[in-house]
Amino acid sequence: MRELLLLRHAEAMHAGPDGRDVERPLSVHGEAEARAVGAWLAAEGAEPEVVLCSPARRAQMTADAVCRALRTRTPRFLPAIYEATPGELLAQVETHAADARQVLLVGHNPGLEQLLGLLLEGRSDASRGLSPAALAWLELPDGPLEPGSARLRTLWSP
Repeated sequence: MRELLLLRHAEAMHAGPDGRDVERPLSVHGEAEARAVGAWLAAEGAEPEVVLCSPARRAQMTADAVCRALRTRTPRFLPAIYEATPGELLAQVETHAADARQVLLVGHNPGLEQLLGLLLEGRSDASRGLSPAALAWLELPDGPLEPGSARLRTLWSP
């Protein structure tokens, strides 16, 4: 069985250095959240073969902290993940990690929580909510990703 780890970026500051949303860094609290989720994943034995991440600064900082804790691969920063719909997120996973046993996807709401609802309940409006630095660990059947085909292993937040 394949696994998909959906991680919402940790708490970000309200404004980036240049005022653009994409440049908002993590807050001090968010940095601690990112380290906490990384430590939790390491303790749980997570070993993502592929890490896909939004290019937004807050997502990059979250992914970097998690990858350091896991001593794993460098994230792939994909512009298509920023402000993506559930379908666009699925397309990125299928395009960049179709053969991976475990994939970590670091991104944003509402796309991530809508993807979670789609994979678990078959509807993107069935979102469960993901707070900053929350992680949903999904088990997926072999074959293509289909709505309602995932099983929730764990929903964790710091």
